[in-house]
Amino acid sequence: MQILDNLAKELKKLPGIGSKSARRIAFFLIQQDEEYLKHFGSLFSNLRKNLHTCSQCGNISEQDPCNICEDPIRDKNILCVVENVESLSAFEHAGIYNGLYHVLNSEKLSANLDSDSESDSFDDDGLTEQDINFFVSHVKALKPEEIIIATNPKIEGDMNYYTLLESLKSIKGHNKIKITRLASGLPVGGLIAFADKVTLHTALQSRMKVEL
Repeated sequence: MQILDNLAKELKKLPGIGSKSARRIAFFLIQQDEEYLKHFGSLFSNLRKNLHTCSQCGNISEQDPCNICEDPIRDKNILCVVENVESLSAFEHAGIYNGLYHVLNSEKLSANLDSDSESDSFDDDGLTEQDINFFVSHVKALKPEEIIIATNPKIEGDMNYYTLLESLKSIKGHNKIKITRLASGLPVGGLIAFADKVTLHTALQSRMKVEL
């Protein structure tokens, strides 16, 4: 059945979906009524229309600024720097952090949301000059007492970590900002987005102060 094969082929492109899972999902979908499929399809078609990047932190949101930046009960003295929205989501679902965030690579995400292209630039972990400038301007505007650098414990994450440290030196009064980095709990080569609540909590509580 060509239609089913094409659907399974597209589903297989999703993260974590293998051939067998893709076919099971495809068979499930063809058994649903038309109303369900229309609703299901509308969720996909409206993604680009309704989602935007927050102009303050780079998060994905239906509003700008995002609901986290606008939340009055958030601790605005702490800024947690993450590499992508998946990492931010992991912290939020764990419920262990109540400060603000800064999402790196937001320029790439914004370009993909505003474009119909199938560019894979969002998968590029490297930071651009725009990413760095966006980060520095956020820190200057927020004036946090502490910056938690929560990059992934792998080579790319380490490179981003040192790049961020260098960029912070350009900020007047940077020596008054407490800079910490996630410590034990996260395995080397792992991803924050896939860490469980206990692991994230341990890493967050064991963060270390960094001297510029």
